[in-house]
Amino acid sequence: MQYPTNIRIIKVPCTGKVDVIHLLTAFEAGADGVFVVGCMEGDCHYVEGNLFAKKRVKRVKAILDKVGIGGQRLEMYNLSAGMGGRFAEVAQEMTERIQELGPSPIRIAKGTAARPTGEVAA
Repeated sequence: MQYPTNIRIIKVPCTGKVDVIHLLTAFEAGADGVFVVGCMEGDCHYVEGNLFAKKRVKRVKAILDKVGIGGQRLEMYNLSAGMGGRFAEVAQEMTERIQELGPSPIRIAKGTAARPTGEVAA
């Protein structure tokens, strides 16, 4: 199982620990897209962590739409630990989506858009 090399994985104990500021900071730091991968709904070791993350992702998507970056650059997926093949598919799908959207408006404004297809943080 391989996923695109432009994916940068940031591990957290639970997606419930991923806050709005973390997602926004990823874009500010130059990510063209971000996807959050949490455990299956109803299967969270921390009970509702992935549900909190889902709400935060939805909130940040709305913020990104309002400021002109585009909410489609952010997505949340629920996968189990045994779904490595599906993770690779999701990584490829997000990479293709971001390539179609082009560089983030933030990177363009900062003048760093010359970099080959930007990072997608997972």
